[in-house]
Amino acid sequence: MVGSALVRRLSDLPGVTVLTAERRELDLTDRPATAAWAKAKRPDLVFMAAARVGGILANHESPVDFLQDNLAIELSTIEASFAAGAQKFMLLGSSCVYPKFAAQPISESSLLTGPLEPTNQWYAIAKIAGIMLCDAYRQQYGTSFISTMPTNLYGPNDNFDPKTSHVLPATVRKIVDARNSGRDRVTIWGSGSPLREFMHVDDLADAVLFLMRAYDEAGPVNVGSGQEISILGLHQLVAELAGWKGTFEFDNRKPDGTPRKLLDSSRLIALGWQPRIELRAGVRQMIELYEKSEQASDPRGA
Repeated sequence: MVGSALVRRLSDLPGVTVLTAERRELDLTDRPATAAWAKAKRPDLVFMAAARVGGILANHESPVDFLQDNLAIELSTIEASFAAGAQKFMLLGSSCVYPKFAAQPISESSLLTGPLEPTNQWYAIAKIAGIMLCDAYRQQYGTSFISTMPTNLYGPNDNFDPKTSHVLPATVRKIVDARNSGRDRVTIWGSGSPLREFMHVDDLADAVLFLMRAYDEAGPVNVGSGQEISILGLHQLVAELAGWKGTFEFDNRKPDGTPRKLLDSSRLIALGWQPRIELRAGVRQMIELYEKSEQASDPRGA
């Protein structure tokens, strides 16, 4: 999702050659193969958007995979970019690197000041290691390696799989499937009270390109939209836009996760960047994308 958004944004720029390393071409956990690819391609700028990602269920079931694969991807891409002489490297992290009970909105200075949210700590620890590795290269070798921390993302090429998707696409799938099959009840994990910030991936692509040009400091910089909504509110918004008029039930046996997670993106805003895509318009697009996908349920409930 993020990689394709970056390619769309970069492809619009004159005089830019976009180099991509697709999964079928390169395993980024393979350090020698990644080094050989970078040596052959000699990229000037590197946006590291690759990662093993997923929601609460995926993190819970595969902690080794989330920690091991993300550490391996970061080690190989950062090392290879440096060896190939890249002018600048950007690590795309995640807002989950911040403590579970960080003061809101969460500033970059909150990093490493408290315990992480247990439901995604494996992914978070790997991303924190990536931030520190970028800073280590900066300190030891004087590189322009930077880290950006996006908020919760959604958009074209998102993952709608119920076992591995994040909350927004998972919510879209649940409600559209309920509408199509005639079901009048949908279950929400937890209490529905946690607050989450969402950003369209096209806004992220625009923001990170802006930062690649305008930002060159140690430590992470937050990339958020400022658009916050409760999990229940998100379900209600999706239901309204999808035309589903059923009722919600709450499974309080499931964890809520972090109570609130709103990024303080004032550093980015002060540099002169602003998001463009409102959450309502973005959710409407997500519903349309899922309705057009092969995963959408048959209206008869098949």
